[in-house]
Amino acid sequence: MALNAEARGTVNPSDHRGGTLRYVRTDDFDSLDPADTYYAYTWNFIRLIGRPLVGYTTDAEGAPSLVPDLAEALGQASEDSRTWTYRLREGVRFEDGTPVTSRDVKYAVLRAAYPEEVYDATVTRGGPAYFRQYLTGPEGIETPDDRTLVFRLRRPFAAFDYLAALPTTIPVPRDHDTFPEYHRRPLSSGPYRIDTYTPGAELTLDRNPHWAAGTDPVRTARPDRITVRLGVSGPEVDRILVDGEADIDLAGVGVQPETQERLLADPELRQHVDNPRTGFVWLYCLNQNVGPLTSLHARRAVQYATDKAAMLAAYGGDPAGEIATTLLPASVVGYDPFDRYPVGPEGTGDLEAARRELALAGLPDGFTTRIAAREDRRKEWNAALALSRGLARVGIRAEVVPFTSGDYFTKAAGVPAYVREHGIGIVMFGWAADFPDGYGFLQQIADSRAIKETGNQNLGELASPQIDALLDTGAATRDDKERARIWAAVDRAAMDEAVMCPYMYVKSVVFRGPRAANVTMSPAYGMYDYAVLSVADEDPSAG
Repeated sequence: MALNAEARGTVNPSDHRGGTLRYVRTDDFDSLDPADTYYAYTWNFIRLIGRPLVGYTTDAEGAPSLVPDLAEALGQASEDSRTWTYRLREGVRFEDGTPVTSRDVKYAVLRAAYPEEVYDATVTRGGPAYFRQYLTGPEGIETPDDRTLVFRLRRPFAAFDYLAALPTTIPVPRDHDTFPEYHRRPLSSGPYRIDTYTPGAELTLDRNPHWAAGTDPVRTARPDRITVRLGVSGPEVDRILVDGEADIDLAGVGVQPETQERLLADPELRQHVDNPRTGFVWLYCLNQNVGPLTSLHARRAVQYATDKAAMLAAYGGDPAGEIATTLLPASVVGYDPFDRYPVGPEGTGDLEAARRELALAGLPDGFTTRIAAREDRRKEWNAALALSRGLARVGIRAEVVPFTSGDYFTKAAGVPAYVREHGIGIVMFGWAADFPDGYGFLQQIADSRAIKETGNQNLGELASPQIDALLDTGAATRDDKERARIWAAVDRAAMDEAVMCPYMYVKSVVFRGPRAANVTMSPAYGMYDYAVLSVADEDPSAG
């Protein structure tokens, strides 16, 4: 298999320009509004439409490398890391030909971080909350001229360039903001603009005639057109790919287990299979504010009773990943292996330890709760069923409740009020670093200040002053080794609280169609790099 951690490089390199690159996806995007998105595949894909201040390329060692994107250089920091200045490139234009200015970036950040100020109404956002957490307030962004932005922070943040690389900084002109409908037709500052979009069915992109390749170090923009077929079942996605009706699965999480078996057994098909380590961790959260899970011992009982081997099998076994014991994966600085809740040499659970914890919780006969899982993500759904069966062995009765990916975090699992009202004690999800640093992995899922009314990612509602303080200390620390030590300490402190159970370090068995060219992994997003993908010159739709 071509794209694992040891095999760097590009598959099917090509200089061909033209043709149609075709994606397929089981559900819809969470949102194409850069203020509202939190799925990795959307962050990867939305770069084709919009340009943040900073972007990513991949260095010679296969590691993510920060590069200036909309900005002409990385941020200039003050000595105390509380003031960061960026200057925009000349010649960058929106799809309507108007120049991108610093005011458009400022407005984009404000509408994401302080929407109540922009819209004079209560508005919830589904994207990350770093800017609201760190800016001094709406006044914390200054635009002294059309090309200069100054960010002023309430606390030092030594790695602010990572925040500048978030979709939050993709420019949005105030007079084009059609909120709440902006997600249907965001104005392009990237190489492609939206031609048509039918949510849940199809998206098509064509070229932005005002994009200039000379201003863009991130995107190659070789295809003339990009299509995304949406709302297709998992098995049908696999069939479409293998039969050549599409080139790439947009989600990047791999084929169904039965397809995996077929692909790995067929030498011809296997040539188009990659098995990369993605940087994702599959885990579930135990909400400490729901029912019996308010008890630390009840949460620890769930951890010990988890049949991680069965959950791994639901994803396809060894090619799909390895049993996880830490929040941080090995690809993130700060990873330090430990196992707080051992589940036995076979990974099937430690039932005696689980029963001891249940007794300490005053629940010797177990308890009842509910598990939220995305049914359109069939492997996640099957893993949730395996979790439920494993917990039943010690009397924990956990009903698996189905949801869909598109509104999972904005209307259900990511809405604390909904979770509490419906007695959902366990939420299935996957996580990768928002940016490739321990803070970028841990802060949104472990910081009490990151809990949001909707789009919440701290799904266990973890609220630990110790963890919050460690995160702040690490964020202000310039020394890389000391930062790594702090992130390892956060990982251990979070696992002590038992609100998250990592069960799988993810590898993906992914199938790329033979037309796909310039296929390479993006370590920043944990999947193929959508900014450089193209189609080979034998593409029948070229020309």
